Amino acid sequence: MIPKPKILPYYGKPSLMRSLTYAKVIRNENKFLYFFKRLINHILLQIAYSCPINSIRIKLHKLRGVKIGNDVFIGLQVIIDRSFPDYVIIEDNVMIAGGNHLLTHSRAPEYFKGKLLSYVAPIVIKKNAWLGINSIILPGVTIGEGSIVTAGSVVTSDIPPNVVVQGNPAKIIRELTK
Repeated sequence: MIPKPKILPYYGKPSLMRSLTYAKVIRNENKFLYFFKRLINHILLQIAYSCPINSIRIKLHKLRGVKIGNDVFIGLQVIIDRSFPDYVIIEDNVMIAGGNHLLTHSRAPEYFKGKLLSYVAPIVIKKNAWLGINSIILPGVTIGEGSIVTAGSVVTSDIPPNVVVQGNPAKIIRELTK
């Protein structure tokens, strides 16, 4: 099941106390449970970030709440959103090269209140997709089945199936034929 996008509240400069205060609003959780889960999530991400064994990286990200299919490869130094890892869905046979960032939320500073939204939206990476090294996937993006995101690309919108995208923002440079 794909989580629904939602608007996040503005709560000023980041701080532990503000985060705990908004735990009920953001996650509908008790502030102490929220703090404990965030701490465990941080530890699991740090271990996964530099763990040399893919199967262990996969298990660590699954413990964080990332939905991961079969035969997935996640490279070293990949950051899957720190605050909302449960908004990432990675289907079967996906390859994510090292250094990638998958960001499911955007939290604008208080200054931009009324000008920009703070929000969280799911990232879905469909079967057989390949993310090249150091690419960035922004909130609300679906990478189509069998598509390739080239190294260093920034994906800001949905990518259709069976294409190669490149650049910032990523644009289709080639269609893949079967």
